[in-house]
Amino acid sequence: MEILRTPEERFDNLHDYNFVPNYINILDQNLGELRMHYLDEGRQFSKVALLLHGEPTWSYLYRNMIPILVKNGIRVIAPDFIGFGKSDKPSDRGSYSYNGHVDWINIFYRKLNLKNVTLFGQDWGGLIGLRLLCDNQESFDAVMIGNTALPTGDHDLGKPFEAWREFSQTNIPFKIGPIIHRGCVSGLIQAEIDAYDAPFPNEKYKAGARQFPILVPSSSQDPARVNQLAAWEVLKKWKKPFLTCFADSDPIMRGVEKTFIKIVPGAQNQEHFIAKDAGHFLQEDVGPYLATRMADLINGLGDYNIAGTT
Repeated sequence: MEILRTPEERFDNLHDYNFVPNYINILDQNLGELRMHYLDEGRQFSKVALLLHGEPTWSYLYRNMIPILVKNGIRVIAPDFIGFGKSDKPSDRGSYSYNGHVDWINIFYRKLNLKNVTLFGQDWGGLIGLRLLCDNQESFDAVMIGNTALPTGDHDLGKPFEAWREFSQTNIPFKIGPIIHRGCVSGLIQAEIDAYDAPFPNEKYKAGARQFPILVPSSSQDPARVNQLAAWEVLKKWKKPFLTCFADSDPIMRGVEKTFIKIVPGAQNQEHFIAKDAGHFLQEDVGPYLATRMADLINGLGDYNIAGTT
């Protein structure tokens, strides 16, 4: 097993990604030190937006949201999960687990010693981010989630997800950029597809991306189940603002927001919305709109009467 690090030149001159890289070393008991990359923009501001990406993206996903949030007086932290982006990538798929990802992000988060944080989590950014939230409740002020879930293994994940999981395990080569392109309504230009491919010089670097789909809890025997149930107990008591922003063209996550709205106290009286003409990667389709809504949430403006909802 190797700890792979994508050559820096793979990230030269990426389209619309001109952010300064930052790194933190986190210690894994089995793997040793792992280097985790993150963006940190607007450090002069006290309110913080923590943006967590999903599968198989990286912090590049938030390039269109970050400048808007900073312009609104918000510090933005956007890490790359281990196995993605500019972060280190263990080559052994057995090195990745749901609970392990939560442990890694907890170490990262606590090293930064953040306060006044609002979480934005999409896809695995929500699965991991909500667990992070529950482990560090006192430092979070609000939550905004999109196209994500917190499965316990008690419910059928649906045929669209099963088809995706099968594809992720059998498709060779595993073409990252085209996957994201197909998960957007508006699509991507070639330079953006290339940017999503940049972290993965070859198949050996994609162990984390291959593993994510099979880590989603799908049975009562799942090793993450106990922690998932504990997280739901926390969310059942979460009274701080909790806003959902799902998409109208995501067949995998369609309707999942209703569970959060029903169960989480902080979701009551929030102006939840379904983004129009947006797919699974809604940050690509309606990123500036999402950033505006998030800035309103964080700054307490409460003015959501702008185009883009149904």
